[in-house]
Amino acid sequence: MLDFSLFDLSGKKALVTGGAQGIGRACATALATVGADVAILDLDEAGARDTVAALKALGRQSLFVSCDVTDEAQVARAVRHVVEDFGRLDIAVNNAGVYIAGEDERQSKAQWDKVLNVNLTGTWLCATAAMRQMSEQEHPEGKIINIASIGAVIACSNGAYDASKAAVKHLTKTLAARWGRYNINVNCISPGYIGRTMNGGSRPEEERQRLRELTPLGYVPRTADLQGAVIFLASRASDFITGQQLIVDGGHTLSSWLTPLGRAVAPRVDADGELEGEPR
Repeated sequence: MLDFSLFDLSGKKALVTGGAQGIGRACATALATVGADVAILDLDEAGARDTVAALKALGRQSLFVSCDVTDEAQVARAVRHVVEDFGRLDIAVNNAGVYIAGEDERQSKAQWDKVLNVNLTGTWLCATAAMRQMSEQEHPEGKIINIASIGAVIACSNGAYDASKAAVKHLTKTLAARWGRYNINVNCISPGYIGRTMNGGSRPEEERQRLRELTPLGYVPRTADLQGAVIFLASRASDFITGQQLIVDGGHTLSSWLTPLGRAVAPRVDADGELEGEPR
């Protein structure tokens, strides 16, 4: 008989970076829905406090901690703050990230540095701070989940973004190999093209239609489509899984599609539904 308690996070203490909106907020909501108390680390205070209020409405403890993930001292203080409030740390979702649009030949070194500093160095700093806390607790163990991108496996953006996410994918493998001795699992989730962009806007309809046509499951993913993945990787159900990348893209990266795939039946989510339930 299947034991659904494997997915129960009741009593677990989690933090999510970049939890004010988008993927981070969806991850935080997913963890809280199955029982975890969740701290939100972000620089967007208004958005983060909105997320905190939503999590408290679910009956969970939640708090906002202002944190620049590229600043080692701030990251260390933020983790201490969370532990002072929650008592321990069991789950860390390293989601904070940036994307700067533009062709590679027109991007400046400052733009390159910002993307790599937030997406890669920030992930490393947050993962390391979480690991130190998890390994020093009375019962050492924990789940670290890094948010990468399909840009980790295909060239789908620009050099800075794709390189940063490919590095996050390999960093995940290295940290998993090193930290398993502390009963710490390190995995990453690579989302496909989410219907809403990082700044909260929606992708142009023409672009969304192309994505539908070249995605086997036939629709543009919502942040909600990542919630099952984060619950799985945060729970006991994934206790013997580490160093892995879970791609959540509806099959978009399975092949180099040149023509629309067509459909035999209607997709599970229609065009209007792609944007439903998205964080404000």
